[in-house]
Amino acid sequence: MEIEGPSEVNANIVESDNLNDSLFWGNEDQAGVEEIENEINGNWPVTSLNEARLNAKAKRRLRKNSSRDSGRGDSVSDNGESSRVVLPTSPRAKLMDRKSRTGKGRGLPKKGGAGGKGVWGPPGQVYDVEEIDVKDPNYDEDQENCVYETTVLPLDEKTFEKSVTPIVQEYFEHGDTNEVAEMLRDLNLGYMKCGLPVLAVSLALEGKASHREMTSKLLSDLCGTLLSTADVEKSFDQLLQELPELVLDTPKAPQLVGQFIARAVGDGILSKNYIDGYKGTVDCDHSRAALNRATVLLSMTKGGRKIDSVWGSGGGQQPVKKLAKEIDMLLKEYLLSNDVSEAERCLQELEVPHFHHELVYEAILMVLEATGDTTYKLMLNLLAALWKSAVITLDQMKRGYDRIYSEIPDINLDAPHAYSVLERFVEDCFKAGIISKQIRDLCPSRGRKRFVSEGDGGRLKCESY
Repeated sequence: MEIEGPSEVNANIVESDNLNDSLFWGNEDQAGVEEIENEINGNWPVTSLNEARLNAKAKRRLRKNSSRDSGRGDSVSDNGESSRVVLPTSPRAKLMDRKSRTGKGRGLPKKGGAGGKGVWGPPGQVYDVEEIDVKDPNYDEDQENCVYETTVLPLDEKTFEKSVTPIVQEYFEHGDTNEVAEMLRDLNLGYMKCGLPVLAVSLALEGKASHREMTSKLLSDLCGTLLSTADVEKSFDQLLQELPELVLDTPKAPQLVGQFIARAVGDGILSKNYIDGYKGTVDCDHSRAALNRATVLLSMTKGGRKIDSVWGSGGGQQPVKKLAKEIDMLLKEYLLSNDVSEAERCLQELEVPHFHHELVYEAILMVLEATGDTTYKLMLNLLAALWKSAVITLDQMKRGYDRIYSEIPDINLDAPHAYSVLERFVEDCFKAGIISKQIRDLCPSRGRKRFVSEGDGGRLKCESY
């Protein structure tokens, strides 16, 4: 095997240099030629050769991609990052150029300012009444005499309960029957009118006594406007039939439904012969109990007058004077029975948590006007029990004491020892944890007067005036 001499090697190198100028090699392949020379000379390490091969391969790939994407204006930077360049002669350049070339524009808005989303014309334009074209192929002679009205489909059972239930529950909050009537007029109840009293009574059975009183008022106000007497009778017939199911959720449902029937007869929305029509025809024990309850309540009234107190005297809809009278009777009964739990139950049945400050005021007033210590101790125990059970809140307690503090000068006229008794009672309430230090510090105290008269020697009176 013959070994090439230096002259032959140099000849090969020269030939490789000539190849760079041929059609098959360009300036971009100079790195590849240098790789070949270094391989021949054996000067480069293996890692450098590998890097050179990878760089050459990457450049060949980029050269193919650049030739393929030349029409789209893609170019490759020196770092190998591709950047989007739009050539001025490419068709896409004309599309991306937003500069007007026509020379017609004067910088004014399009369509004289009448263009754009939600614009019906230029400012100040007044539209005339559109005239009907008789020659229009879609013209209809009866079109001019048409009257368009909004029709509401009647409610079915599912949509009825879904639509009316929020209205009744909201009524329990505001108590305005006129608003309920307006909202129900917007709904086409249709044949579901009979279901309105049924739904209202069913919701009231699960609520409070005040809700039942409000339901009775609602039925009385709606009868004659939205409901007829026949609709109310059908509703109570349905309630008597559904009593076995209502008892599962409300065990006292028969007695409560009987009270609703008696109240409806007393309000005149049910006929007086309604209960007589069921005599001897009732097989259900719950229905019989409801009718018996209604009969007993109606027999207790004289002259067919209304039964106003069938649901008690509680609720925020009651007059203030009536609520104050109920609280006064509650405290007097407590002083006789000394039963704290009964007094707490009666207070909660009134359902007036915003009026509990009246009880605090009346209790302290009885303490100031009492002569013995019995009332003092009983009222202190009552306020402590109501405070611990959270029946009376801190706000109501403070309002009751503030009323006493502001009226103590007038109270002192009837009870001369009111100041001293009040100071002692407030201090005991603070020690029992009923009131805070802030309320105790607000307690007024009348200063002791010094009398320098004959024989007293400048002594201080032991009593406060």
